[in-house]
Order: sequence, then structure tokens, then C-alpha cells
Amino acid sequence: MKYLLQDIRLIALLTTVGIAIIVLSLFFGSAPIMAGDTFAAFFASGDARVSIIVNEIRLPRSLAAWFTGFALGASGAALQGLLRNPLSDPGVLGVSASGALGATIAIYFNFVALGFWVLPVFAILGALMATLALALFSMRNVSTTRLILVGIGISSFAGALISLVMNLAPTPFALADLVNWLFGTVSNRSMNDLGLALPFMLIGLIILLPTARYLSALTLGEETATTLGVDIRKTQLLIIVGTALLTGASVALAGTIGFVGIVAPHLARPWVHHDPARLILPSALLAAAMLTASDLIIRILPFNQELRLGVVAALIGAPAFAIIAARHANLGDS
Repeated sequence: MKYLLQDIRLIALLTTVGIAIIVLSLFFGSAPIMAGDTFAAFFASGDARVSIIVNEIRLPRSLAAWFTGFALGASGAALQGLLRNPLSDPGVLGVSASGALGATIAIYFNFVALGFWVLPVFAILGALMATLALALFSMRNVSTTRLILVGIGISSFAGALISLVMNLAPTPFALADLVNWLFGTVSNRSMNDLGLALPFMLIGLIILLPTARYLSALTLGEETATTLGVDIRKTQLLIIVGTALLTGASVALAGTIGFVGIVAPHLARPWVHHDPARLILPSALLAAAMLTASDLIIRILPFNQELRLGVVAALIGAPAFAIIAARHANLGDS
């Protein structure tokens, strides 16, 4: 009961912080709008043009950043628990790269001209293809180490195909579109984009959350977990499918975003007493707040060319990860 109350308070705090950042982000953008006009537009009682900017440009963008961070944070926490590797993130199994490959194909062959829905659908299909391959390997009772190696192979192959597509880009404009999307961004996202991605995220979360109670047992090793009644292969399969759906949907929504799925679980872990079974939701909410705050920073920075969210996330996340890794190394040496 004590831990339950602590978790509820933590989840409520992180949710409140995320909502506060989303609301704050409505006041910032390339178009200068007075605070009163922003409030009025949000409640559909202000100028129609301001309402379009606030409700159809800024709000979907902030929500896209929040949900992308949520998906990556949940996936990172689950994979770190499953693989018992603090360096694991949603990209370790090749799902992110495969989703990016699907989107790259859609851009290269100009399938995106068919409608706004084509790019996210191709990204999700790419992620699902990687998920299918991983699920097939998982059902063959392979070890966790071999599963990681398979994921690295999938990621490398998908990355090579992305490089090939970029190398064969017919025009500089096509190459610019590919690079722009691969850098990761939530600008120009709409509620329609959210509507396509959120069902996959929801299904992935529904699959993932019931597996959380087994992650504590897995920290003792697979053999010990098996003696405690954990079905290793089923748990492995469910986590792979759940994280793949979450990651594929995040790639479809925002492109390739790195480091959030690694750093957020590390930062949230002390709050749950290093219990992987309690980590998934706090990690997801923290990553959501972090990515939304990063997008807010992008809007504030006085650059003529707006930075891409994936670039800012890496600039913030890479040093943070290095500091966390150094602290863990020091603890291990003492």
C-alpha cells in the first residue's frame, strides 16, 4: 500500500508537469500572440485565425511531442527490464530503424502524395515487419543475448537500406525531405496524424503493462524467474510486440528520436526504488515531459532555421546519459 500511494503521487506529479508544459507551449511559436488571445483561442472564443494557430498547429504539435516521449519512455523502461541492460532503448531491437525505413520508402517513391496518412502507415508497417521477425525468433526459444544480436542485425540492415535510398535520391529536394524527416520533428503535425498513431500506441501499452509484474523476477535471472512461475518466452514476446507498436507509432508521428528512451528510465528509477515492475509509467510520463519541454525550447531559441526535435533531444540526452553512466560506473567501483 505504501508503494502504491507513492506511485500514485509520482504519476500524478509527472502528469501535472506534462500538462503544464503542454499548456505553456501554446503561448510560444513563430507567430507572436498575446497571452489573453491564446487563452481565448484555446476556449474557442477568440479570433478565428488565432484559434487555428493555437488549436490546429501548436496544440497538435505539443501533443505529438508528449505522446512520442510517452511511447519511447515506456518502451525503454520495458526493454531495459527485459534485457537487464541499462543501455537498451527502443532502437536496440531494430524497430525504430525499420519504421524509419518504411517512412523513407514512402517519401522516396512519392507515395506521400496519396494522402497525409501514407507516411505514418508505412512507418508503422516497417516497424511491424521488424516485430514479426523478432516475434518469430522469440518463439524459437532463443536467449535474450541472441535476441539482442538479431535486433542489432535488423537495425544495421534497415540503416543500410535507408542510406541506399538516400544515395539514390533523384533530386536534392527529395534528399532534403528524407534528411528532414530522419532528424525527427513534430512540426506541422495535425490531429489526423495523432489519430493514426494513437491506436497503435494504446494497443502497445495494453500489451506492455501486464508484463510489468514479471520484470522484478527477471532481475534475478531467467532460471530463477522460471522457478518463480514466470513464462519467459511469453513475457519476452509480449514486451517485444508491445514496445514495437509503441516505437513504430512514435516513429510514424515524429520520425527518429534518440536517447529519450534510455535517459528517462535512468532518471525515474530512483523514484521507484529501482523496481523495474513500477518503472514503466513513471518513465513514460517523464520522457513525455522531457520531449515536450525540448520542443518548447526549440520554439524559444532565436534561430532563423528551426532545429529538429531529434537533434535537440540528442544534444540534451547524450550528455545526460554520459553523466548517468559515469555515476553508475563510480558506484560500481566503490
